[in-house]
Amino acid sequence: MENHRIIQVEDKVPLKLLIPLSIQHMFAMFGASVLVPFLFGINPAVVLFMNGVGTLLFIAVTKGKAPAYLGSSFAFLAPAGIVIETMGYEYALGGFVVVGFCGCILAFIVYKFGTRWIDVVLPPAAMGPVVALIGLELSGNAAENAGLLAETIEPGNLIVFLVTLGVAVFGSILFRGFLSVIPILIAVICGYGTALACGLVDFAQVAAAPIFSMPNFSFPKFDPNAIMIILPVILVITSEHIGHQVVTSKIVGRDLLTEPGLHRTLFGDNFSTMLSGLIGSVPTTTYGENIGVMAVTRVYSVRVIGGAAVLSILCSFIGKLSTLISTIPGPVIGGISFLLYGMIGTSGLRVLVDAQVDYGNSRNLALTSVIFVTGLSGIAVKIGNIQLTGMVLACVTAMALSLIFYVLDRLHLTNEGE
Repeated sequence: MENHRIIQVEDKVPLKLLIPLSIQHMFAMFGASVLVPFLFGINPAVVLFMNGVGTLLFIAVTKGKAPAYLGSSFAFLAPAGIVIETMGYEYALGGFVVVGFCGCILAFIVYKFGTRWIDVVLPPAAMGPVVALIGLELSGNAAENAGLLAETIEPGNLIVFLVTLGVAVFGSILFRGFLSVIPILIAVICGYGTALACGLVDFAQVAAAPIFSMPNFSFPKFDPNAIMIILPVILVITSEHIGHQVVTSKIVGRDLLTEPGLHRTLFGDNFSTMLSGLIGSVPTTTYGENIGVMAVTRVYSVRVIGGAAVLSILCSFIGKLSTLISTIPGPVIGGISFLLYGMIGTSGLRVLVDAQVDYGNSRNLALTSVIFVTGLSGIAVKIGNIQLTGMVLACVTAMALSLIFYVLDRLHLTNEGE
């Protein structure tokens, strides 16, 4: 272990290392993943169950070659919220099923026609900033979780945040041996201990929770209006998925769009979303937090990801355990997210560096500039009940500009030849 700085995708991990590494991944996804069912007003147990099952299905579909943890998708919040308020959660589930099914069809189209179109609609000068925005636009969430955006910052929140972030940052460069691959887990433990000392943890919910409980499964209902409200989200999740696969490819040093292939990762992601809707859970997506964990620890093994998935399934049946994990205070989650989201942003810059993007070229300069400003300016475009903003709007803008530039090139109207 001490002689290997990187644990690759297919590497086996001994059980004594597998357990803490898997727990680390589960902690990374937990805060954001359980927030979605809370916003939808459902019990998070079924979501923990489906996150684990979906991740294991994703690993199987991708032949164990694409390390990714599937957590709750935020892309569905706005349209699903409308459906839940007017029709009920069961009809939102029907929309989730249809979006997942259409995503599986899209995966088949990619399988038939390949991925060369990505180089046209998202060249490196566009892909780099889009990937960077995946992490950068979430930076506000990290600060909000930490309580740093409040009018008056509580001293306890600040102390817990600084301890968590400090252990994560300095641990990632100072820890040696086995500790060097679990800095996030150690930071969570230290942050949680500090939160206990500051009186920020309440165990009342843990005491009231049952020891064992069944996830609250439910079944979808289908309505054309509900489906049409939710269906446009497929554009959002597809853009997000491509960005996640590109950044993960850069981290692990392999082209995941080619092997196992974008068609397999798209199918695994969307099949999980479809199955989630069928049993009462929320849509799933590859998780940026876990991508950040891989970037920090250099542990890419799918066995570790699979171990985290199994733990998530077990937590869904152990009421006290899942409730205990949910007591992790916001400043702890915020401290960890500060580092992990930044790692994703840095990976986007790495796309630009590795591709040796020439910013003496007016096209590249204009493309990257417009994408960054579009994604960070707060601009929102509403199409029906779907609102495009942040990274998603930037990705749509990148695709449109890149296609226009491509057409102008083919018509020999650009000035690059001068």
